[in-house]
Parts: sequence; C-alpha cells; structure tokens
Amino acid sequence: KMTLSLALVALISAFGSSFQYGYNVSVINSPAPYMQDFYNQTYLDRTGVPMNSGFQTLLWSLTVSMFPLGGLFGSLMVWPMVNNCGRKGTLLINNLFSIAAAILMGTSELAKTFEVIILSRVIMGIFAGLASNVVPMFLGEMSPKNLRGAIGVVPQLFITIGILSAQILGLNKILGNAKGWPVLLGLTGIPSLLQLLTLPFFPESPRYLLIQKGNEEQARRALQRLRGCEDVDDEIEEMYQEDRSEKEEGQFSVLSLCTFRGLRWQLISIIVMMMGQQLSGVNGVFYYADRIFESAGVDSGSIQYVTVSIGAINVVMTLLAVFIVESLGRRILLLAGFVLCCTSCAVLTLALNLQTTVSWMSYLSIACVIIYIIGHAIGPSPIPAVMITEMFLQSSRPAAFMVGGSVHWLSNFTVGLVFLYMEAGLGPYSFLIFGAICLATLLYIFFIVPETKNKTFMEINRIMAKRNKVEIQEIKEELKDSYPPSKQEEKKALSS
Repeated sequence: KMTLSLALVALISAFGSSFQYGYNVSVINSPAPYMQDFYNQTYLDRTGVPMNSGFQTLLWSLTVSMFPLGGLFGSLMVWPMVNNCGRKGTLLINNLFSIAAAILMGTSELAKTFEVIILSRVIMGIFAGLASNVVPMFLGEMSPKNLRGAIGVVPQLFITIGILSAQILGLNKILGNAKGWPVLLGLTGIPSLLQLLTLPFFPESPRYLLIQKGNEEQARRALQRLRGCEDVDDEIEEMYQEDRSEKEEGQFSVLSLCTFRGLRWQLISIIVMMMGQQLSGVNGVFYYADRIFESAGVDSGSIQYVTVSIGAINVVMTLLAVFIVESLGRRILLLAGFVLCCTSCAVLTLALNLQTTVSWMSYLSIACVIIYIIGHAIGPSPIPAVMITEMFLQSSRPAAFMVGGSVHWLSNFTVGLVFLYMEAGLGPYSFLIFGAICLATLLYIFFIVPETKNKTFMEINRIMAKRNKVEIQEIKEELKDSYPPSKQEEKKALSS
C-alpha cells in the first residue's frame, strides 16, 4: 500500500529534482527575444559595435544546446556517484549544482555578462542529467512491486509540471519580459533549496543499504518506515536472493555491462527505448508547435496561451499514466503511445502540405500536435526510465542508468542540433522521419520487451535470461547460507 513516508519521499525528490529538469527545458523559450537583446546590448557596451547576426545565432544556439550537453556529462557521473554516495546522497549533492546555476543566472544581468548564462546552462544540464537518472532509480528501489510503475511515472509527471510552470511564469504579463527574465531563470534554485532542507529526514534506498552497504539493520529500518509495518522479512529475503545471484557477477562497470552476455537484450532494449523516446521528435513537435499554430491562423498574441494549454494537456495525460500504468501494464502504454505518435506524425505531414490549399487542414494539424503529445505523455516519455529500474538488478542498475541516460541526452542534443537543418531542408517531411523512428521503436517493443508489472526484480531477470539464452542458477537452496545465523534460526522456528 501507499504510505505517507513513501508518498512524501516521491514528492520531495521529484519536486526538488525532476521538476527543475522540466522547468529548464522550456524556461528560455518565452524570454528569448529579451535575452537576445541583452546579449546584443552587453556586446555593444563592451566593444562599441553591434553584434553581427551570425554570432548572435551561434551564442543563442549555444545557450539552448549547452543544457542537453550538460545533461550528457551529468549522466556520465551517475555510476560513480550513486555507488559511492548512495542514491539520496547523490540527490543532495546535486542540489548544489542547481543552486549555484540559479544564483549565476539570476545575477547575470546585473553583472552584465552573457557568458555566465551559457556556463549556467551547462551546470543546470549536469544537474538535470544526474536528476533524470537518479530519481527514477531511487524511487524504483524504494517502491513495493505493485506500486513501482505508478511511482516510477511520478518523476516524469513533475518534469511536465516543470515545463508547464516555466510556460506560465514565462508569459509576457508575468516574467517573460525585459525586466523579469533574470528572476525567471533564477527561480530554479528554490525547489533545490527545499529538497536540501527536507530530504535528509527520509531514508536511503533499502536495496542500496542492504546489497551495496551490507547493512541489514538500516535496510530493515528504512523498509519498515517506507512500508508502515514491522514485517518486511519477505522483501529482505528477496534482496538477499538478488544479492546472492549477483555475487557471481560482481559490480558492473559500463564496459562490463556492454560485453556481458546475460544482459545483452536488456541493454539493447533500454538503448532502443531511450533513442525512440528522444528521436521520435517530441522536442521538435514542442518547438514546431508555435509555428503550426501561427500558420493555422492563431493570433500571435494568443500563441503563448495555446502553448500553455498544450503543456497542461501534457501534465494531465502523464497524471493519467500514473493511475493506469499498474492496471494496464508498461507494454500496452508504450505500444499505444508510439502508435499515436506514429499516426499523428504521418497525418501531420499531410496536413502541413495541404494547409495552403484546404482551409480546414490547419485545424487538423493542431489536432495532430495534441494527439502526438497525448501519445508521448502516456508511454514513451514516462515508461523507459521505469523499465531501466525493472530490467536490471542492483549491481548493474547504476551502469544501466548511465548508458540509458547518456543515450537520452545525446539523442536530445542531436534533435536540438539537427532539427533546424532538417526543417530547412525537408519542411513538413521532417515529421515522416520522426514517424518512421516511432514505428521502428514500436516494432522492437512489440517483439522483444516483456511486460514487467507486478513482478519482482528476480522474476523479470529470469524472463530476460531466457531471451539472452543464459542459465540463472536457482538460488532457493543456496539462500540459507546467505542469511545471517540469527535469521536461519528464526526461519527454522517459523517452519516448525
């Protein structure tokens, strides 16, 4: 059942970390013209000549793309940090990146320096790269198996709330103006500060405490607090079982993960899902949305509000995923999501091409954008991170998140970099490429990825072992040796 401790730790870690990832994805969209004016003015004050447009475009694309590049660096730090500092420890240290970046961005205008903004975007990216991998791992390891999917979608829910908050605060009437943009950028430090003050009162991941730290007492206390009951023997036993099966394999580095046959299909699956998630063009659609609305005849003053309403649909659909992921399962949501995305990309290509000749096509293109976002929000956005937690055991999970995270951010960076050129060269046909990627990912999931709902980590591991054609030693018999002596006596007493 859901206990207060578990709910609070999910909310605090998702608000303190995932929320800011979403916030920083979209925070520079609305104030872009005012920030570019500031870049110009600063350059003019320094050199006495105005900035040429090529240099300005370069500076602005750096400002945008340094965030996913930082995300890639952040992902590369996941494995060493979660193994040395723990999951909770990593999240607490990570807040320092975000607070430093928030202070730098908030004061950049006073200091009359735009370089600081670009640097802060890298730092904020490192924060987001760590957060987007550590929060799902932390929450996935804490959740009971019947709530793991629902709690695993919570970080993605907060990412969408972060995007929406940045869109609302970025309205011209609020902070998206010449005076307000430094405040808009600086606000990102507040959730980190709150997390820094509250998270220390909650337990570390019980799996980390038991399997990696070997401290059964602390793990038991953490579990009792999270489950709200004294009897947690079954879960402790399952962790020992997992620990035992991994003793043969040892801790995985990224290199050993990539060459280990027993995890081959798991690794390919997360790479395909993470690439599919980002290369399916979700950022392209968000980016294109404004233009689609403009060409559909939406008044330019209202476009901001339409964008906000799309952000709201994104939040509502992700919230829906939290409630249905346990009843419908992961596979169905992934497949349904990619089907919707694939179809709407195809129809959108058609609608954009016929927009000038058929009057109602512009409304069809708005509908496609909305359906695409609904599709992405129920499956491709939230589920892959849940699947990484579920498809890997404790020893390989940090390395798996590091690989999945790196693929996520590299793909994100690629879309950000290539999309402008694709759009210039292919126009509406860019969406056919996104549609094809959705289709390919869909087929892969259909044939390869198993359903993981309501299964323990060991059960999922057995399903994948068959696919990898490797044997898993049945561990029941050996288990009793791995228990501390006191536990063996308890077990005997109970069975007699």
